[in-house]
Amino acid sequence: MPAEPKATLESLLNLLGFEATVEAHHLEEGVLLDVKTEDSGRLIGRQGQTLSDLQYITNRLLFQQDPSAPKIMVDVGGYRAQAREALVKKAKEAAEKVRRWGDVVELEPLSAFDRRIIHQALKDDPNIETHSVEVQGTERKAILLRPRH
Repeated sequence: MPAEPKATLESLLNLLGFEATVEAHHLEEGVLLDVKTEDSGRLIGRQGQTLSDLQYITNRLLFQQDPSAPKIMVDVGGYRAQAREALVKKAKEAAEKVRRWGDVVELEPLSAFDRRIIHQALKDDPNIETHSVEVQGTERKAILLRPRH
């Protein structure tokens, strides 16, 4: 039985007690499920943590239904798009510091999802290389930007 991303997320939200509608958008890298709700703050959570957890659970449910199901990304009211723009801006500002001063710049610990956005934003920059490094005492990793030699 093929997995139904939209229906799966809708029933999960319903079970959690959220009144919401879900729009599915098909993208190159999978499916974006955009949630429309009056209660977006609670669904997004602190620094997007609840949203990330919701996305993880939805992907796990879909994978159990159909191991070949496409990866889905869950967004609430454009939060991920805004957060992505802010991360790309931060990455470019950090890269500019590296170019100007030649120093290594370390960004704060980020989730794997957010680190991927930064690596992608700078992958084509011929002067900058990025590396994820473990942060002691946490499960998160930070990104180091340094001049490419």
